[in-house]
Amino acid sequence: MDPVMQDLEVEDDEERLERVAAIDVAKASGKVCVRLPGGKRRVTKLWDVPSTTTAILALADELVGMGVERTVMESTSDYWRPFFYLLEASGLAVWLVDARAVKQVPGRPKTDKLDAVWLAKLNERGMLRPCFVPPVAIRQLRDYTRLRRDLTQDRARHKQRLEKLLEDALIKLSTVATDIFGKSGRAMVEALIAGERDPHVLADMALGKLRPKHSALVEALNGRFDDHHAELARMLLDQVDELTDQIIRLGRRIDELIAQLPEAQPPSPTGPTAADDGGGLGVVERLDEITGIGRVAAQTIIAEVGLDMTQFPTAGHLVSWAKLTPRTMQSGPRTRAGRTGKGNPYLKGVLGEAAAAAGRTDTFLGERYRRLVRRRGKLRAIVAVARSILVIVWHLLADPSARFSDLGADYYTRRIDTGRRTRHLVQQLQALGHHVTLSPAA
Repeated sequence: MDPVMQDLEVEDDEERLERVAAIDVAKASGKVCVRLPGGKRRVTKLWDVPSTTTAILALADELVGMGVERTVMESTSDYWRPFFYLLEASGLAVWLVDARAVKQVPGRPKTDKLDAVWLAKLNERGMLRPCFVPPVAIRQLRDYTRLRRDLTQDRARHKQRLEKLLEDALIKLSTVATDIFGKSGRAMVEALIAGERDPHVLADMALGKLRPKHSALVEALNGRFDDHHAELARMLLDQVDELTDQIIRLGRRIDELIAQLPEAQPPSPTGPTAADDGGGLGVVERLDEITGIGRVAAQTIIAEVGLDMTQFPTAGHLVSWAKLTPRTMQSGPRTRAGRTGKGNPYLKGVLGEAAAAAGRTDTFLGERYRRLVRRRGKLRAIVAVARSILVIVWHLLADPSARFSDLGADYYTRRIDTGRRTRHLVQQLQALGHHVTLSPAA
């Protein structure tokens, strides 16, 4: 027997479980399948459980009484949450698995009963991998950061609607002012809503860098802003202000929740060595030092990946889970890179923004972006830099004493093997028919 196949069989025997359970979840109920030893043949039991707290707690007691070693369920929408949270709180080993990884079986009928049985069989043979589900404290923090992100996007949409409304009123303020919601722009819009229509009076409200643009502002503010525009603009501004207040409240609450995380506290300077205390900074401040990462982005990353990096043994595991590593697609002698996949939209979104910001800096990550964008294009360069940022994040979270240190924009230049580069250039010139004689520079 092939030794590789022999090792795989041994590993498969070690992964086999005797008492397993699987749940095919739906909105109102879940189909439960339990497989237990029963003499020569295994016993399979199936029944329906309502998605209510009382019924799920009764199910947890029943599974504990049966001695179930592991319970698995599919990540179907948000319907898995009550089953997972309550069973986990009851002391059961619960795995959340990707539905796409367990149902790709051609020719098998699609019913809840067969899905539950199939899921249980895969569970007992150790053929499943669990999804990452953070602990309760991180889950609560994640709810706040995700809502802040969603409200920020809603506010941006309301701002765009107001700008579109001004365009409809022939007010071209956005062509002169960089931010129509700054002090100057906001004062002009408020004056328009209050009934002021004289473009010269409106232009006189400009502050700072907008004051020298008085003539351009007069032309931009000479429009057809009427009462119906004022009514709609008032509604949109009120929505923007309300969302801003909610975002500020969420920001304060997020700061409180992160401060309550024990791993997020600054390391004690009374530890083994004073140099290992991370400079007395908390985890948010240490992530904030990464090029392109701000405080809000650092909080979002903590909420999405957590602080316990034992869930991801290496940085490669983390970037693979985040779907920032291309898949290898091989068919015969041909090997190509596949798509990275969707991944966590909140994490990938904040990393993409950080990568784009880092690409405009004179740092190592900025130089990496510029080197890649020439060869691979903007989108792939952003993904590559986002992957590098996440690798840095993993090292900082895995080692509380680590601090970010930029390698410098000249990192690649300093690592060039000058002898090899010289030989390569000489060979190119010789291939073009030139006779090359080298002499050291003065």
